[in-house]
Parts: sequence; C-alpha cells; structure tokens
Amino acid sequence: MIPPRSSVLKRIRDYLAAIFDTQSSGRLLIYSALVGVVAGLGAAFFYYGLQQFQAVVLGDIVGYIPPTAGTDAISRPPQMPTQWWLLLLVPSLGGLACGALVYTFAPEAEGHGTDAIVRSFHRLNGKIRARVPFVKTIASIITIGTGGSAGREGPIAQIGAGFGSFLADRLKLSDRDRRLLMLSGAAGGIGAIFRAPLGGGLFLSEVLYGSTAMETAAVIPNFIASITAYMVFTQIFGAGLALDTPAGMEFGGAMELPFYLVFAILCALVGYLYVLVFYGTRNRLFRPLPIPLILKPAVGGLMLGVLAIWLPQILAGGYGWIQMAIDGKLALGLMLVLCLGKIFATAFTISSGGSGGVFAPSLFIGAMLGGAFGLACEQFFPGTIKHPEAFVLVGMGGVFAGVARVPLTAMLMVSEMTGNYNLLVPLMLVCIINMAVLAPRWSLYEQQVLGLADSPAHQGEGETA
Repeated sequence: MIPPRSSVLKRIRDYLAAIFDTQSSGRLLIYSALVGVVAGLGAAFFYYGLQQFQAVVLGDIVGYIPPTAGTDAISRPPQMPTQWWLLLLVPSLGGLACGALVYTFAPEAEGHGTDAIVRSFHRLNGKIRARVPFVKTIASIITIGTGGSAGREGPIAQIGAGFGSFLADRLKLSDRDRRLLMLSGAAGGIGAIFRAPLGGGLFLSEVLYGSTAMETAAVIPNFIASITAYMVFTQIFGAGLALDTPAGMEFGGAMELPFYLVFAILCALVGYLYVLVFYGTRNRLFRPLPIPLILKPAVGGLMLGVLAIWLPQILAGGYGWIQMAIDGKLALGLMLVLCLGKIFATAFTISSGGSGGVFAPSLFIGAMLGGAFGLACEQFFPGTIKHPEAFVLVGMGGVFAGVARVPLTAMLMVSEMTGNYNLLVPLMLVCIINMAVLAPRWSLYEQQVLGLADSPAHQGEGETA
C-alpha cells in the first residue's frame, strides 16, 4: 500500500529537522539557495566589470599590466607603467569619483564593506539600505580599477548581503532570520568570487567575533548560499584556481616546525604593524584633514600614486605578484619592500574613504613576508626547508588569520584558492599562534565583538524567567 503524500512529506520534514535543526536554520535553506543565486550573479557582474574597467584604465591608459595568477589565461604580456605622471593622476581621479559617489548617495559604503556587514548583524538587525550594494559595487570598481590597493571581498559581500536583507524584508522574516540571510548572501558572494565555497561559507560565521566564537546557526545557510553562488559563478567563468602552486609543494616534516614557529611570531608582528598603520593613518591623518569628505579619497589616491612610482606592484589586488612569489620569481629584498609598501598603500586607499576590501591586501602582505622568509631560510640554512615557497602560502593565511580573527577561514581559503591541501599542518600552526599572539583589539574589523554574549543580536539569550 502506498503511504499518503502527507505522510511522506512529514517523514521528509522530520528527517531534515533531525539533521539540520530546522528550528534554528532549516527554514532558511531554500531562501539561502535563492540568495546564493543572486550572489553568484552579482559576483560575476562585479568580476567582469572590474576586469574590463581595469584593463582599460590601468592597462590601456596607464600602461600597467600585472602578471596573471592561477589558471587565468594570459591575454597580454606583463608591463610596467609607461608614464609616471599617470600614476599620480589616475588614482587621484579614481579617489575623487569614488568619494563623490559614496558620500553623496551612501556614506556607509566607504571603507571596507565587511565591517559594515558585521555592524549590521550586531547592531542593525541585519538591515542594509537597498542602495548600498549598488553604490559599493560601482565605487569599488572605480577604486580598484584605477589602482587602489583594495580587495574584492568587501563589495561582493555587500551585494549578497544586501539582497539577503532585502529578501528577508519582503518575506517579513524575523530580525534573527534577516541577520542570518544577510550573512548567507555575503558568504555566497565571497565563496563565488574567490572560488572557495567552504572558506566563503565559514568566513561570515567566524568574522563576527574577535575570539574563536562562531555564529553556528549561520553555518548551514552560509554553506548552501556559498555552494549555490559558486556553481553559478563557475558556470560563467569556469572553475579554475585563484592561485596556482607547483606540483609536490608540501610540508617537509618536524624538522621545519621551528622555522614555522618563528614565522608565526613574525606574522603577528607584521599584522600588528598593518593594523596600526591602517587605523593610525585614518585617525591621525585623514580624519583631522580639514577638507570635504569627498576629497579625502582623492588625497589617498595621490599618496598611493606617489608610492606606486617606485613600487607599481602595490597597485590594485596584486594576485599576479603573489603568483610570482609562489613561483619563486621575486627577489628577497623586493618582497620585503613590497610587504611594507602594501601596508601603506592599503592604508592610503581605504583609510582615506576609498571603497574595497582588506582580504586581498592581507594575502599580498603575508605572501611577500613568507616569500622573503623562505628565501632567507634557504640562504642561511641550506637544505633544511624542502619547499621555501611554501612560506608564501602559509604567510597568506597567517597574516589574515591574525588581523581578521578568522583562523579556520584563513587556512581553508588559502587551501581552496590554491588547490593545495598539503600545507594544512603549518597553516594550522601559524594561524592559531598568530591568532593567540595578537590581542582581539588588533583587528581590521572594528565592529567585531568578543563573543556571543557581547553581541546585541544575542541579548537576552540564555536568561531564565
């Protein structure tokens, strides 16, 4: 006898409830998939728009063509800027356009967008003004496309988060569900554009807190949105890898552990300097500057351009130069200079009010630090380190883990972006030590709170009547 349809549906519902805890997150499974579709399309639009705009402005006008990274096809050979004065003009004009757009239509879109999402979760019940994702997208394309030292995760996270918040309002969901759906949208965007669905899903559960606390109710919706967005994005641009690693790059065993321990402390020191310069530049230079807000990103662009005359590698995201470091094609001294230069370039770009994320600059800083450290180990202790370039990957994860307070995300994102899971042991070691050494206040995300009990979003939870 065939059981009635209602009985079958009840069994399916009970089965899913037992697995996914539908009382806390299961109601959002379908909604998070829908948000993932939009986030994937948004990531594709942003990625294509940025590539085209950057190719015209930095490539055709400035004459700067960075190396390619990962599995991207080589369309034009690398080339350094042909006119030094354009390095002063173009980032300044980009900053001016960004400032006019942001401060006229959506002032909350200035800076790196992930912190705005963290604030919205904790203090605004997941609400994001509908115009913010659009303003953030265009402003970030202008900022990065004219050479600004910023990453793609901030704007793309706000695209997905904005739609998640919008959908929750239209469905008249609770504040709690709106917050979770907002996180799902952001996770989808990041998982798609970095081709890292696991890391993208985990990032938005982890970045909310300055400790090892995690928003566990968001994990499953985030993963569903991230996987969905990743599938949409890769259907358009292909799977590929953000960065490529040579075959056989792996951890050399226990003999290398002392070097990674030393490197972990070095990552923490550089992370401390990074945060110090980032917010010190904002608080001591740009905020007191007695000029209109819309002009401050232009000043930051001019300062970036002056630095780029000597170090054009610091312009834009810099993934091609990370790839060069992985391939062992950069000198030790140059990588040290680029590590320091990128810290100031990012501060000039974002702390002045420019629009973009801090993930890519953090990877760049860690990669150059790791590349230099690996070469130094090879020179002073020849034969001890099996793969000196492995420190490039470990540095990427180590620096970001400390300054963003996301050790699990950092190790997984680096592994997914490079397709290399052979370095998980040193990545785990460096990320956890770096997280422990840096105090929670030394974070690039000011809106983080220490734990769940400190978040207004969880106010009143656990209290007894």
